[in-house]
Amino acid sequence: MCLAIPGKIISIDDTMGDLFKIAKVSFDGIIKEVNLAMVSEAKINDYVLVHVGSAISIINEKEANETMAILHKMQELTELEDGQKLPPE
Repeated sequence: MCLAIPGKIISIDDTMGDLFKIAKVSFDGIIKEVNLAMVSEAKINDYVLVHVGSAISIINEKEANETMAILHKMQELTELEDGQKLPPE
């Protein structure tokens, strides 16, 4: 099944312009690099839906949290397990 997974942008590297803008996105503490070409207006602390390594839309925090809760219940987040986990704040 192909899903778009919500995550929170924690940093952005735009040194190569909007087309190659890369963000570090946290998916419940697991950090992945994501291309922001389709949502170049996204900024740090925004929530984005990510599909196959690219952010496809910006969503609000409530929608992101509700979607993550559903994905956890469905056990659909196994592909994130290989990611780097952030230490608790």
